Amino acid sequence: MENPTYIGRFAPSPTGLLHIGSLLTAVASYLDAKAHHGRWLVRMEDLDPPREMAGAASHILHTLAAFGLEWDGEVVYQSQRHALYHTAFTQLQQQQLIYPCYCSRKTWQQAAHMGVDGWVYNGNCRNLASPAPHTKPPAWRIRVPHHTIAFHDAIIGDYAQNLAHDIGDFVLLRADGFWAYQLAVVVDDAAQGITHIVRGQDLLVSTPRQIYLQQCLHAPTPHYAHLPLLVNQHGQKWSKQTLAPALDLNQRETLLRQVFTYLNLPPAPSVNRPQDLLTWAIPHWNLHKLSPHAICTE
Repeated sequence: MENPTYIGRFAPSPTGLLHIGSLLTAVASYLDAKAHHGRWLVRMEDLDPPREMAGAASHILHTLAAFGLEWDGEVVYQSQRHALYHTAFTQLQQQQLIYPCYCSRKTWQQAAHMGVDGWVYNGNCRNLASPAPHTKPPAWRIRVPHHTIAFHDAIIGDYAQNLAHDIGDFVLLRADGFWAYQLAVVVDDAAQGITHIVRGQDLLVSTPRQIYLQQCLHAPTPHYAHLPLLVNQHGQKWSKQTLAPALDLNQRETLLRQVFTYLNLPPAPSVNRPQDLLTWAIPHWNLHKLSPHAICTE
């Protein structure tokens, strides 16, 4: 029986091909959804055309299907959802929560301190009654509170940030006209009814920002579980930037068994096809057996 109270998702960005870290996230989010008899959606986060790789979106979907990771419903593309983001942006604007920022990065960083995710915006444009005329379009930032945003993560445990001190007013609409990740992901999760988010620990630092936006937009806050990161011998997260190799579809069973080890699943039996490994793994899945510590794959 399908459980309507559990809707999970996997949301890759088509800036490159899937690698072992991507497979870990896809498999973990899939198994958690299916172990709860829930739905598992796929959303393509294609909001940054300059960084996208031609053909990556279709290749990602082909790779998921080849590994037996079958999604529910239609694939959602963020590039087709600008109207939703604009509606949320207008709602925040009507609440006087956002403001235009004309500062160059060099200008505001001179008076900034380092936070948990880079430099903390110094609020230079926050209280301008009427900004002077500018020839370049602004970025739009949201005012953040001085109180703490806290939540309980199913793997990490309790986590909290003071957004004003640790992050600063963050961008929702970039000066180049592209929607920022933080706004788009919150709007899409709410629109798709996402109840549980299983994703990489590199996104843990973004979660308080997203919870704050959920509060501002009167959207529900999902349950979060941030997976341990796979790192190389230098302690760097496997990613496109650290030259993580694309998944070899001729090694699907080997790669799935490798990921199962990282996810602390028991040794799987012999199977006739790689997809059978996922079927076997669903009743053996236990999110609470995962360690929050990074896993070195070399």
